[in-house]
Amino acid sequence: MTYTVQVKVMPLKDLLDPQGKAVMGGLSNLGLQGVADVRIGKNISMQIDAASAEEAKAIAEEAAKKLLANPVMEQYEISVN
Repeated sequence: MTYTVQVKVMPLKDLLDPQGKAVMGGLSNLGLQGVADVRIGKNISMQIDAASAEEAKAIAEEAAKKLLANPVMEQYEISVN
């Protein structure tokens, strides 16, 4: 069966996010007030052929650990649909 797997990768909360800070400054320059924080990440969508949702998640987990996320600077979440 083919599963759609989403991997959401975000910078660790304790680390500075320069892209997020730049976007936050841009929003302020545009007159958009009330934005307290901006964090920029990436969303990766994969189609995975697997026998079960658990197997698809395990494949995505391995991909995230080995390639998609840098564990020193990023965290990730995986969801299977």
